[in-house]
Amino acid sequence: MAAIADTQAASGTGRQGPARSLPVWRWVILLVAAVYFLVPLWAALRFAGIKALGSVVTQAGFADALWLSVRLAIVTTVITIVLMLPTAVYVHLRLPQVRRLLEGITILPIVIPPVVLSVGVLQVAPSFLKSTPYLLALIYVILAMPFAYRAIDAGLRALDLKTVVEASNSLGAGWITTLWRVVLPNLKTALLSATVLTVALVLGEFTMASLFLYQTFPVWIVVFDQTSGQISVAASLDALFVTWLFLMAITMFGTRQSRRTGGGEATLFSVARQETRGN
Repeated sequence: MAAIADTQAASGTGRQGPARSLPVWRWVILLVAAVYFLVPLWAALRFAGIKALGSVVTQAGFADALWLSVRLAIVTTVITIVLMLPTAVYVHLRLPQVRRLLEGITILPIVIPPVVLSVGVLQVAPSFLKSTPYLLALIYVILAMPFAYRAIDAGLRALDLKTVVEASNSLGAGWITTLWRVVLPNLKTALLSATVLTVALVLGEFTMASLFLYQTFPVWIVVFDQTSGQISVAASLDALFVTWLFLMAITMFGTRQSRRTGGGEATLFSVARQETRGN
C-alpha cells in the first residue's frame, strides 16, 4: 500500500492533484488594475506628505464637518435599510414579476440631474426639515437606493428566500420569527455591504451639500483646498483609508459570521428547536 501511495504521489494521480496556477492574462489584469489605482494614490501621498495625514484633525472646521457627515450617514443608513429591506423581501416573495420594474426604478437616481433631484426633494419635504441639514439625508437616501437595493437583492437571490421561508413556516415559526431568526441572520453580509456603500456615498457626496450650503466633510475638503492643497489631499486620503478599513472589517465580520452560523440550515434548525421547546 505504501508503494502504491508513493507511486500515485510521484505520478500526480492521487486525490490531491498538482496546484493550478492562475492564467497569465489574470495576472496581467491584476497588475494593470494595481497600477491604475495605486499610482495616483502614491502621487497624492507624495504631494501631501506623511505629516499632513496626521495634521488634518487639528485644522479649523474639521471636527464639525466630519461630525455632520457622520450624523447624516447614520440617519441615511437607517432610513435606507428600513425602506429597502422590507420592500425587497416582499417583492421576492409576493411580486417576483415586479422585480425588473423595481430594478429600473432604483436606477433612476443615477441618471436624474442633481439640480432636478434637489428641487423635487424641496417640493415634497416637510417644512421643519427644510431649515435643517437632515434634509440632505432624504436626498442621500434616494442617491443610495441603487446601491443598497442591489446589495440586498444579491443577498436575497443567494438565500433562496422562498424555500427558506416555506421551510421555516412548515416548522411552526410565524412571520416575525421567520424574518428575525431566519432571513435577517442570512442577510448580514448583504446589509453590511449596503451600509458600507451608503456610508461611503454620504462621506463622499459634494454636489447636494454645496447646493444646500451645508459644510459637510467633502465640502470642507474643497473649501480648504483654496488655502492648503496638501491638507485637502491628505484629508481625502484619510477618508479613503478609513473607508477601506471599514470594508475590510465588514468583509472579515461577514465571513466569520457565515462560518459560525453555518448558513440557512443552521438557523432553521435553531428555529425548529425553539418552536419545539415552546410547544
